[in-house]
Amino acid sequence: MPSNYSRLPDCIISSPMQPKHFSLPLLALLLAACGSGGVSTPALDLNTPVVSTATPLAYVANVNGEGITADSFNTNVRMFQDAQSQTGTLLATQEARQTVLDSLVDRLLLAQAARAAGFVADDALLDERLASITEQAGGADAFAGWLATFGLTPTGYREELRLELEAAHMVAALSAAVPATAEQVLARQVLLPDQFSAERVLGQLESGTPFETVVVNNDPRRLGTLGWFPRGYLLQGEVEDAAFALQPGQYSQVIETEIGFHLIEVLAHEADRPLSPQALQVLQTQAIQAWLEQQRAGSAIEILLP
Repeated sequence: MPSNYSRLPDCIISSPMQPKHFSLPLLALLLAACGSGGVSTPALDLNTPVVSTATPLAYVANVNGEGITADSFNTNVRMFQDAQSQTGTLLATQEARQTVLDSLVDRLLLAQAARAAGFVADDALLDERLASITEQAGGADAFAGWLATFGLTPTGYREELRLELEAAHMVAALSAAVPATAEQVLARQVLLPDQFSAERVLGQLESGTPFETVVVNNDPRRLGTLGWFPRGYLLQGEVEDAAFALQPGQYSQVIETEIGFHLIEVLAHEADRPLSPQALQVLQTQAIQAWLEQQRAGSAIEILLP
C-alpha cells in the first residue's frame, strides 16, 4: 500500500497493512484522504490518546454493535501521524485524530457489508497474507521491529489486517459496480481572472472570432483543454452543467466560479463513451463516498468515551 494518501480504488485494495520501509497507513486512512463518508462522526475531545485496559477492552466507538477499540484507534493515529511527517502535510492533532476516527468507522462499515455479502477474511487467508507480508518486510525480525514501532502486537495486527481485507473486498465490489462507459462531452475553455476580461472575450466570440483564435490569444499553452469527461467529474459543477447543455460547436456565456471566469466550447458529445482510467477512478470514489453516506445514515453509530 502506498504511503501517499491518494485514495483511489485501485490503490486502496493493493496490499492492505503491508509494511514498506516500515511506515504505511491503513486502508481506512486512504479512504479518509478524499473525505470518505461525507458525514463526519460527532467531534470528540481527542487531544490525548484514549487509555486502553486489558480487561475489559476500552472502545472509542460502537458501529452496529461492533466496537472500535482504543488500541486500534491509538495505533492508527500513530501510523497516520507518521505518514504525515514523511509527506510534510501535517494536520493539527485534533483534526488528525478526528480523521482517523471517521476513517475507522468507515472501514468497519465496509467490513461489515463484506461479511454480510458472504466474504470473511478467515484464518487461512490471514495466514497466507501474513506470510507474504513478513517476507516482504525482510523477515520475522524486521516485521517484529515494524510492529513495535507502532506499538502493535501480532494479535492486534492480525485483527487490523482482517478488517483491512474485508473492507478492501467491499471497496473492490463497489468499484466494480461502476459502469466503464458514460455520457461524455469533449470541451475546452478559456479561464480569465476577472469579469471584464471575460466579457471582452465573449464580445469577440459574438463578433465572429473563432474560439480557436480566442484560445491562442488568451491561452497559448493550451492549458484550458478539458478533454472528455462525464457528469460529476469536474470540480466546477457550473462549468460541467454548461458543457452538457451545449451542442457541439456551441460556446457558453461567461461562467463565474471560485477560481475565475470561464468561457467554454463543446467540441463533441457522445451518449456512451468509454471512461478514461482517471475518470473511472473519480466515479468509483464518488460511488464509495455515496455508499458510505447512506450506510452512516442507516447505521447505529455510537461514540464512546471511557
